Amino acid sequence: MKYAATENKIIIYSKDEFVPEHILECGQIFSYEKIENTYIVYSADKLAKITETGQTYEIETNNVEYFINFFDLNTDYAKLKLDLIKTYPYLKKAIDFGNGIRILKQDIFETIISFIISANNNIKRIKKILFAIRQKFGTKILSYYSFPTLEQLSKGTIDDFKSLGAGYRAKYLVEACKMLKNEDLTQYKQLSTKELNKKLLSIMGVGQKVSDCIMLFGFSRGDVFPVDTWIEKVYCSYFEDEHDRVKIRKNLLTTFGANSGYVQQYLFYSQRKNG
Repeated sequence: MKYAATENKIIIYSKDEFVPEHILECGQIFSYEKIENTYIVYSADKLAKITETGQTYEIETNNVEYFINFFDLNTDYAKLKLDLIKTYPYLKKAIDFGNGIRILKQDIFETIISFIISANNNIKRIKKILFAIRQKFGTKILSYYSFPTLEQLSKGTIDDFKSLGAGYRAKYLVEACKMLKNEDLTQYKQLSTKELNKKLLSIMGVGQKVSDCIMLFGFSRGDVFPVDTWIEKVYCSYFEDEHDRVKIRKNLLTTFGANSGYVQQYLFYSQRKNG
């Protein structure tokens, strides 16, 4: 993908490989907002503003290297999409629809907390809860708040999180912080996907779908396939009439292997937007 970087800006020239709407509205991130024609993205203690300017997208940020990695700009998605369509022609419609998707490389702790909150929830409410958590526990940086560190968030009580709209998930957040205090998340990166999945499933509030999301969006594991209502519908449409999500997940992983995460995003986004 063609892009250029300056001290405080990333200029995207390959607009067919980077579409902010596709990237931010495909269910992989909740800490963003759109103001007029600009998307503002929050990650950990960092911020980026994405604006379309004629033939390019410009990403303004004070941490260029972080967001080059965050948006996965050095992965060749053009080749990836061509290879997927060549191998699985029936994916073409979904890939063409979400052609600008890139899987983000997000902060691990923020991803864990975000997807615990996402369980049985809707995007509007998830975003509201996460912004409230930033304001109550994070550090103010100019005009925005950072996502709280584990130490900062560990000060929250069940009542605190309930007051921010977390509902029954409030207990999960408290227990997750307690458990993670004794863990080194950087070491999780060294684990196999199977071992990592086992670790994540031991966290209160993390089921298989949430674990898969954390592995895909926080640990960049392509060999996972989060299955929810939308993917179940896709599976029944593309493959067979099956409603056992354990079986669906297993079959999709067998079919798509190391590219499962990419395929999931194209199918999820297309199904959610188009039905």
